[in-house]
Amino acid sequence: MEQNNKRLIVALDVDTMDEVRQLVETLGDAVSHYKVGMQLFYSVGMECLTYLRERRKDVFLDLKMHDIPNTVAQGAASLTRLGVAMINVQASGGLAMMRAAAEKVTETASALNIPRPKLIAVTVLTSMDNTEWTLLRNVASIPDQVVHLAKLAKEAGLDGVVASPQEAELIRKACGDDFAIVTPGVRPLGAALNDQSRVATPADALKAGAHYLVVGRPITKAQDPRAAALAILDEMRKA
Repeated sequence: MEQNNKRLIVALDVDTMDEVRQLVETLGDAVSHYKVGMQLFYSVGMECLTYLRERRKDVFLDLKMHDIPNTVAQGAASLTRLGVAMINVQASGGLAMMRAAAEKVTETASALNIPRPKLIAVTVLTSMDNTEWTLLRNVASIPDQVVHLAKLAKEAGLDGVVASPQEAELIRKACGDDFAIVTPGVRPLGAALNDQSRVATPADALKAGAHYLVVGRPITKAQDPRAAALAILDEMRKA
């Protein structure tokens, strides 16, 4: 298992490089893994990846690809060339789409002789509650659907999934110990839920079987982001 400062992924949900630099410099060696999502990547593009790579930080590039199999496969190849540690697709795109992406990631990394990024699939967003879920006319429960999508992702050759901490234990039982579980919706005790619905503390998420914890606002919006990150790492060590 990786060191906790590799397993903690801080979400850089900001708009500018000035904000990125301030956060990364403030967090220093406490954090070595960052999530770059749509908000930041669509704002500044490759500049943020170059900056993080120069500082030897791992990057989870969270763009949630979802399209026909060939389009997603080619997109996955393009993202593989960027040298990030982890990329993702939407599991709801289906088995064929996920399989095409997995094959293309492996093929591209091998051809370029570069490390293969982990490819994971988003199951059900952690902001989704039962009311929203029902509005989409889903028949299965959220936990059942999450586990079903995780099994499909594993069958397609993916390395893991994104899922809420509340489903981590079910996924671990269904997919085994080597299948990565990346959990957003992690909130330290006393932290605001914001727009998250299915949440857990860092310790509870790890005990349930999560491999990686994605934490944004409880760190990035804290008065002292470094102290907040160190407090979460301390809680992770006790799990």
